[in-house]
Amino acid sequence: MVSIAALWLPILLSGVFVFVVSSIIHMALRYHRKDYAALPDEEAARAVLGKQNLARGQYVVPFACDMKQMREPATVRKYDEGPVVMLTVLAKGSPRIGPRLVQWFAFSIVIAVFVAYLTGRTLATGTPPMQVFRFASTIAWLGYGGGIVWTGIWKSAPWSKVWLDVFDALVYGICTGGAFAWFWPR
Repeated sequence: MVSIAALWLPILLSGVFVFVVSSIIHMALRYHRKDYAALPDEEAARAVLGKQNLARGQYVVPFACDMKQMREPATVRKYDEGPVVMLTVLAKGSPRIGPRLVQWFAFSIVIAVFVAYLTGRTLATGTPPMQVFRFASTIAWLGYGGGIVWTGIWKSAPWSKVWLDVFDALVYGICTGGAFAWFWPR
C-alpha cells in the first residue's frame, strides 16, 4: 500500500500534464472548433431571449414539470411542433477564461488524488511501471470521460462531440497514467 502523501509528485505532474495537453488540444489542434453551430438568425434569437431577462442557468422548451404534464395533449403538441430546446445561459459579459482554467486545473488535481488513492490502495511500492500505467490510466480515463457519455444520452449532445470528448479523456488518462508510472515509488 502506498500513501497519497507519497504520491504528491505524480498528482501534481499529472495535473500539469493534463492542463498543458488540453491547452494544445483546444488551441493548436482545434478539432473542437465545430462543437457548436451558429443559429440561422442569431440577432433575432438574441432579441427574443434578451426580452426574457434569463438568469444564469439551464432551461428547457417546452417545459413540463413531470411525466404527467409531458403526456398532456397541449405539451405533446408543443413537442411535435418544435422547437425542442435545452438552453444553458451564462452570466452576462465577456466570458472570463481565467477562472475556468483554474477550475480545470483543480479538477485535474482532484482526478489525480482519486487515482493516487485507488492505485495506492491496490498497487504496492515497486510495482512495474507498465502495470501502474495501465491501472492509473484506466481510472483517470473513467474520471475524465465516464460522465461525458450521459450528455449524449440525456442532453442530446451530438455523438460526434461526445466521442471527441471521450477521446480527449483517453489522452488525459494516458497523461495521468504516465505521470504515475514515471514517479511510482520503487
